[in-house]
Amino acid sequence: MTDLRAAIDEAVSYIRMKTAVTPRVGIILGTGLGGLVEEIDTEIVIDYADIPHFPISTVESHHGKLIFGTLAGKPVVAMQGRFHYYEGYTLKQVTFPVRVMHELGVRDLLISNAAGGMNPVFRRGDIMVIWDHINLIGDNPLIGPNDESLGPRFPDMSEAYSEAYISIAEDVALAEKIPLRKGVFVAVAGPNLETRAEYRFLRGIGADAVGMSTVPENIVAVHMGMNVLAFSIITDECFPDALEAVDVPTIIKTANETEPKLRALMKGVIARLRA
Repeated sequence: MTDLRAAIDEAVSYIRMKTAVTPRVGIILGTGLGGLVEEIDTEIVIDYADIPHFPISTVESHHGKLIFGTLAGKPVVAMQGRFHYYEGYTLKQVTFPVRVMHELGVRDLLISNAAGGMNPVFRRGDIMVIWDHINLIGDNPLIGPNDESLGPRFPDMSEAYSEAYISIAEDVALAEKIPLRKGVFVAVAGPNLETRAEYRFLRGIGADAVGMSTVPENIVAVHMGMNVLAFSIITDECFPDALEAVDVPTIIKTANETEPKLRALMKGVIARLRA
């Protein structure tokens, strides 16, 4: 048994002492996007600090709680707050909760984040569904010995984000009259925001939005055979020739203002997933 497998089993054993819920859907809530938990018919809330081997969330607006319950008729587990490489965690630590969720029964993973928009047609407050990504964090959570019981040594990433689930999201957006962008997300290490030259570079290699999360979680979810759907709220406009200074409170404010639309999208998607 690998150390990673042993750590997963220990975390799962602790959680199973608290709840017997077998969640079908896992949800990772990003910066300023924790409001979805208000819609969950909650059975139990577990602090990250109490779960063996779980990191502790250190970022403003990330509450650090694992929430079990029912949403849109489906059993779910939601991470209210996530972890980032720039906090000093390894990517294995950042993605550890995804592995635990899989072992608890999760097969569909919904991810949200706050991101800077580089596509010139994007505007602050837009929602983008991610159809592909670029990993520029400079690390990968799968580096090191591979445990075949968790996933293959060389996982295929040709459909990193489920095309079927993207289609469901587009149908929900149309029904709810919510404008929905679609694009490529690029993940960088952070924590500083990008320079004008970096935005030009990132846009030049095909990215529509940039952030500091999501890609590691996606890689591990795909490694374990999960279906992934991810959304970015565009919290600032990153156009090099018209770049304005932005601060974290403004980013969180934009995320909070847009969150009700994302909440409706995610609820609608979950309701349409097969039982």
